[in-house]
Amino acid sequence: MSRHDPTPGRANMGGVTPASLAPILLVLGDEELLATRAVTEAVAKVRSVDPEVDVREYQAGALTVGEIAEMLSPSLFGGRRLLILRSGQDARKDLVAALLAYAKNPDPDVQLLVLHLGAAKGKAFADGLRAAGATVVPAAKLKGHRDRVAFVRDEIRRAGGKCTDDAAEALIAAVGNDLRELAAACSQLIADTDGRISAETVARYYRGRVEVTGFTVADATMVGDVPAALEALRWALHVGVDPVPIADALADGVRTVARVASAGRGNPYQLASSLGMPAWKIERAQRQGRGWTPEGLVRAMQVAAECNAAVKGGSDDRAYALERAVFSVAAARQGSTR
Repeated sequence: MSRHDPTPGRANMGGVTPASLAPILLVLGDEELLATRAVTEAVAKVRSVDPEVDVREYQAGALTVGEIAEMLSPSLFGGRRLLILRSGQDARKDLVAALLAYAKNPDPDVQLLVLHLGAAKGKAFADGLRAAGATVVPAAKLKGHRDRVAFVRDEIRRAGGKCTDDAAEALIAAVGNDLRELAAACSQLIADTDGRISAETVARYYRGRVEVTGFTVADATMVGDVPAALEALRWALHVGVDPVPIADALADGVRTVARVASAGRGNPYQLASSLGMPAWKIERAQRQGRGWTPEGLVRAMQVAAECNAAVKGGSDDRAYALERAVFSVAAARQGSTR
């Protein structure tokens, strides 16, 4: 498939007016895609109001108070300005004081956009802008799997489509966790379909990639199919899949089966709410959990933890560590059936 611009679903700018432009925007977080998108959309909005807007970008750590005062003062020639201040956490104290003072009474013809990583460094600056009424645009890295599922669904929705949870899960399994890759995949699916994205849609377009992910390795391992698991593992490594997500997928597979097993027998749809996972994933874990004992799952979790440690820095041969984990998890399951 061809690759599309990974910033799909830009908002319709037709309703933007000078009064609707936030005088101060604070883009808070360290996820590059989300921060870049915030800047792109801010520029697009202000240009829809004034195509001749003067857009300037600066690094906060290199600016002086005198320079920022000149840029924020009313222009003798009129016209709108957008000032983009990158790495706001690096601003010196005198610059922070000047900007916070300005934020209390901003120029209506100037829009100030500050990018800030959102960590402890420069926190007083970010807090001060927020207190002064800045519009905050979240751009923090997505740390949890559920956050990435929500991201995929939002991407599809932004582009005018619809996406189920299981479709989002399938896309993440096929593409991985990188937001740019996920955004590009969402854009591509919308372009190539009617916009209604299901797990079957994802499977149709990404079947080749799904077959070489860590989830395929994990699924075969959890049901004791060692030959299939090793074949998938070796092919995944051959085509360049990183060992880390394979180890993560194996650990996730063991944890999921253990969680579902501990919840007891039940309808997947009834268990979905209490377990915080989609019904299809619970149903799959119930199938994979047949033949496992609690002791076997405990041993498998130990193996998965050891594999993660080896793959993420403790082993000179990460491929061997993954193969050994496949054999050991399967052995733990085999011990469960004796």
